[in-house]
Amino acid sequence: MDRAPGLSVRLKLTLSYAGFLMLAGALLLAAVWLFLLRYVPDRALLVNPTPTPGVFPIRSNLLHVFAPRAAAVLAFLLVFGLLGGWLLAGRMLAPLTRITDATRIAATGSLSHRIQLEGRRDEFRELADSFDAMLARLEAHIAEQQRFAANASHELRTPLAITQTLLDVARNDPNRDTGELDERLRAVNARAIDLTEALLLLSRADQRSFTREHVDLSLIAEEATETLLPLAEERGLTIETSGDTTPTTGSHPLLLQLTTNLVHNAIVHNLPEQGTVWITTSVQPKSVVLTVENTGEKLTPQLAATLAEPFLRGTKRIRTNHAGVGLGLAIVKNITQAHDGTLTLTPRAAGGLRVTVQLPAAPPHTGR
Repeated sequence: MDRAPGLSVRLKLTLSYAGFLMLAGALLLAAVWLFLLRYVPDRALLVNPTPTPGVFPIRSNLLHVFAPRAAAVLAFLLVFGLLGGWLLAGRMLAPLTRITDATRIAATGSLSHRIQLEGRRDEFRELADSFDAMLARLEAHIAEQQRFAANASHELRTPLAITQTLLDVARNDPNRDTGELDERLRAVNARAIDLTEALLLLSRADQRSFTREHVDLSLIAEEATETLLPLAEERGLTIETSGDTTPTTGSHPLLLQLTTNLVHNAIVHNLPEQGTVWITTSVQPKSVVLTVENTGEKLTPQLAATLAEPFLRGTKRIRTNHAGVGLGLAIVKNITQAHDGTLTLTPRAAGGLRVTVQLPAAPPHTGR
């Protein structure tokens, strides 16, 4: 935005300091002058008790002597105020200059620079620390977005490359059975559609473009469990659910997607047979908690901490009919953050993973 040029903050502060000093000096000189006017005539009468016109010459002489000296004092205060105010303003605004320089550097796209303002905590120090924290968050967010874009491009390129290969094979071999080709193309296309829908859902959660309503997390968990129960039975797994009513506020479709992803992930990444999935809901003073645990391979804390990154599937990439596209826990993380909650991934000592989602509890209903 184009703005008309104006005085610098340093100059404004300098003029303010000088003006305040001049005003204080003028008031002090006025007080001295009033003091002299009040007491000099009386003392003059004590020296010369005869009522003579000498009192008025005393006042006239006093004004003649006092006025030039008062003007000199005011001139000195003006010069001193301007010079001192300029130096003081420069010293006070030095941290702001560093913050401005850091802002200009960040505007060029370099987010690695930090102000790191020294000294005790004051308004400028708080501003600098907040700006450094903002730069750190922006740098981490942009790095995550770049990594996500690279992974998404790679994942989307894979089904497209497979499709291109299948079409080239069919073109070079016209006598090839098209039934198998059609089936494989449908599978690849379905995977590309699933990936695209997952990316759109992830973007929707990031933008928080949803309407909040009162929902019961325990009912959502039951709904997700019933939907995925056939998959668990097919893989020979047992699902155990327990817990209390857990009222919260948020988007029912997104929270259902969150819970479905957690349960699906617990089923797919489980033991080959006789595995178990535990789904628990609980209420705390100011929050509600959804916990999904499963048996499985032993995981390290370092690996568990990275599972919410996009396109990561544990210790190896799994390609099955139910493996998903590698965005399950990433979507869970974004939906949780969009609902002002926290996501915790903890490896179980006996093997498997414990995922805890903590969301703010819904305020109590009020009568209509």
